[in-house]
Order: sequence, then structure tokens, then C-alpha cells
Amino acid sequence: MSGTWSEPDVRETFAEAAQTFAELVRRIPADRWKGPGLGEWNLRSLVGHTSRSLITVETYLGQPADAEELLIPAAYFVAVAGIDPASVVDRGVAAGKALGENPAEFVDALAKRVAALLETAGNPLINTAAGGKRLENYLPTRSFELVVHSLDIAAAVPDIEGPEFSDQLLSEVARVAATAAVLLGRGVEMMLALTGRASLRPGFSVV
Repeated sequence: MSGTWSEPDVRETFAEAAQTFAELVRRIPADRWKGPGLGEWNLRSLVGHTSRSLITVETYLGQPADAEELLIPAAYFVAVAGIDPASVVDRGVAAGKALGENPAEFVDALAKRVAALLETAGNPLINTAAGGKRLENYLPTRSFELVVHSLDIAAAVPDIEGPEFSDQLLSEVARVAATAAVLLGRGVEMMLALTGRASLRPGFSVV
């Protein structure tokens, strides 16, 4: 492994996560969109929520921040830990409706627009929902969301081919999740579980 391993590049991993999500959406059968998705969401709302990982990048690139408040990717999840779950559900439902009559085309077009923006964006200080953050510290949080929710989509539609992710992408999002667990005071619990010394309690999450 040491001969082939390279540290993740946040732009490359985000591009991979976005493309994998778009390809997964294209495989969803037309008769499944009203079926179960995740929690209170049907599949359309789940895909809509996931698409917001691309929409927010597009939106925030037009919102410069005055101060850098979040210095590492995982700090984002700490900052939004107290957000009202009902508001998240509502935004997912609205985003699902916004997918229109052809969600796959919507997601494809969105992914292409965001990719084009990132080609010339540099690493600006952007104003996110959690505060000022450098773009390259925000992208790993979006990759995390794209990976996790792509897995949710695959679980909701188990008869389609599921997503596959590179080691670099999985390493990046796992690092974000582990750091968030530590910052949220759940680091010891996580370490005991990862080393086979205990099981995670029901409901353990970093988001």
C-alpha cells in the first residue's frame, strides 16, 4: 500500500464524490422516487438533500466572508450540531421538489456547473451556514455528505448497483468524521469501538 498511497486532494475527492452521486442518481428507476428514502424523507427528498452538497458550494462561492471562523473541516459539524432537525427535513423536501421532472438531468447539470466554478475559484474565504471558512476546508464536509448520503440512497434502492469510492476519498471523509467525534467529546468512545474494545452506543453519530 505504501508504494501506491497518496494523500487526498480535496478538490479531486470532491469531484469524485460528486460524480459518483450523479452516476448513482442516473441508476434510480423512475418508479422509485416516491418510495422510502431516509427517516422522514422519501427517496426524492433524500436525493434533494444530497444535492445541497453541490448547491451550497455554488451558493457560498458568491458569498465572501470577512473572517475565518472555522479553521478545519470537522469544525463545521461542531458548529451546526445544534441545528433544528426539522429545518433540515424541510430543506430536504424543498430540494427534492426542486429536482423537477428529471432529477438525473438536474443533478448532472448541477455537478457540471460546480465543477466549472471550482476550476477558477482558488481558495476563497466563503460565508457558510456555520461561519467563515476557506473553500478547501469546506469541500471535505461536502464530500463527507455526498459519500454518506450516496450510501443511504443505495440502501434505499438495494437492487441498483451501489457506489464505489477510492481509498483517498474514504480516507478523507473518515478523517473528517473521526476529528468531528473528538471535537464533540466522543473520541474515547470512537477509539474503543474502532479497536474492538467496545460497541458504539445506539444512535452514535457525528452529524
